[in-house]
Amino acid sequence: MEVPTEAFYDYIIVGGGTAGCVLASRLLGHDSTLSVLVIEAGSDVTNHPHVYKPLESAKLHFSDIDFKYFTTPQLHLDGKPRYACGVKALSGAVTINSGGWIRGDALDYAEWARQVGDDRWSYKGLLPYFRRTEHHFDVNADPEQHGFEGPMHTASVSSSGRYYPLRETILNAWKNIGLKQIPDGNNGAPQGVAELVENRRDGFRQLTSVAYTLKGAHIITDTFVSRIMLGDGTLGKVATGVELVGGRQLNVKASGEVLLCAGAYRSPQILMLSGIGDQSILARHSILPQVDLPSVGKDFHDHQMIFRYWKLRHPEKGLAMGSSNFADPAFEKGNPVDWLATTTVPKDGLKAAIAKDEHSTTVDDDHFLINGPRSHLESNVLYAALGAEQIGLEIPVDGTSIMSYCMACLPTSRGSITLGSRDPIAPPIIDPNYYATEVDRFVMREGWRMMSRLMLETPQGKDLVLDEILPEGHQCLSSDAKDDEIDARIKIGGVSCNHPAASCSMGKVVDSSCKVFGVEGLRVVDASVIPVPLAAHYQSPVFALAEQAADIIIADRKS
Repeated sequence: MEVPTEAFYDYIIVGGGTAGCVLASRLLGHDSTLSVLVIEAGSDVTNHPHVYKPLESAKLHFSDIDFKYFTTPQLHLDGKPRYACGVKALSGAVTINSGGWIRGDALDYAEWARQVGDDRWSYKGLLPYFRRTEHHFDVNADPEQHGFEGPMHTASVSSSGRYYPLRETILNAWKNIGLKQIPDGNNGAPQGVAELVENRRDGFRQLTSVAYTLKGAHIITDTFVSRIMLGDGTLGKVATGVELVGGRQLNVKASGEVLLCAGAYRSPQILMLSGIGDQSILARHSILPQVDLPSVGKDFHDHQMIFRYWKLRHPEKGLAMGSSNFADPAFEKGNPVDWLATTTVPKDGLKAAIAKDEHSTTVDDDHFLINGPRSHLESNVLYAALGAEQIGLEIPVDGTSIMSYCMACLPTSRGSITLGSRDPIAPPIIDPNYYATEVDRFVMREGWRMMSRLMLETPQGKDLVLDEILPEGHQCLSSDAKDDEIDARIKIGGVSCNHPAASCSMGKVVDSSCKVFGVEGLRVVDASVIPVPLAAHYQSPVFALAEQAADIIIADRKS
């Protein structure tokens, strides 16, 4: 922990995760004379033994760099809580996540821009920042879409030298159920089957705090912020600094700002602890209301996913992790997977689900969930069997089994983040409200059916797997299984994909420049401001979000 030496700072950044590190680096890169303080609740993990190797990321869950959060009991699943990974480390989620570098669909960003009335958040508006972030693995890639000098290096499976024995088998199975192979899943049009891309450099994880230089920044680690201090301004309240747990206060200059980057779980928590939020919630915890913003902590969404497990017909061929024949050293450079499939869902069924949710008799083709068509599902097959404990299975990692998943990309279920107590170290109450809408149920069922077709009904799948490994009391479900049969499996197996967002939603809590409504000198810059679900893995959008926010802050400072 660094002892602050400045009496007043130009910028105090609360949260040294992805967005916080990007902001600090870009602000100081613009003007090295600025005084920038970064306060991170976790530690500096630069020397952590398990951070850098991709296949060791599982050891980081429930470790000292994980808040080990759990959701409330999920009433629309099986009534049990779900694990919600909350990263506690300088550099943020990149220290633990699976590394998928997946931007999503341009249509998702069009909806973001439409909702907030600002084309800066369209795909075209964010594209310069996607490029700025990226050091793309293929020098011959489209320069309109990709950057080649950014700090975050990317790698496809094949560019990292990983040639898995099931590569062609799985690709042909996807083609057999009607999907087309596409050369680039990160160009805003991801529907089809593309190679997985990860943000790895020579097979190792990249920490944001290293890739983005923090030279010149004051950094405090292992420190919690208890509240943002507010004073009276000309147009309402003004952020004057922060108070740390223990009572120490740190201030910003008259022209300075507090930049809240604590993530989708903790940013709304800190706002509410500061008296910014729904007054009824604040009163429940005897917090003096400062700014009435009822949407703080509301509109929360997260991607839900479901895993399935498959017994290999010929494990002696060395097809999966754990086999002594699955031993190419290059396999250490990333996740054991080749392809990512992004698909839409049948329009008629989706219309019926929307009509039920919206209590409507007709749904037009230009509905925002239909027109495009939108990218509703992400699926893949992994050459390992991990995490089966969720459904009561213990599957050894011995090369005899593989797994698959599907993720609902555009959930319409909305949950909340709220306070459990006034203690800033205590976990917030996290309720994603998974599987609450007919649309989400329809989409997840379609994902289930598609995976059944892939693994049980294609020639490639039949040759590959002997059977599905089933939780006790359940049967293998084919693509024509009944809705309630599929629901029963999803309710026990549905889990978080760890893509939480929208708890400080742009347009409701912050404006399109990330400024908190009713408070001068306070912005939120992290996944909590993303107002709509994206068919993405959120690290890539958050990098671009923070890059653009840095430019906005710099431009505002100049003016």
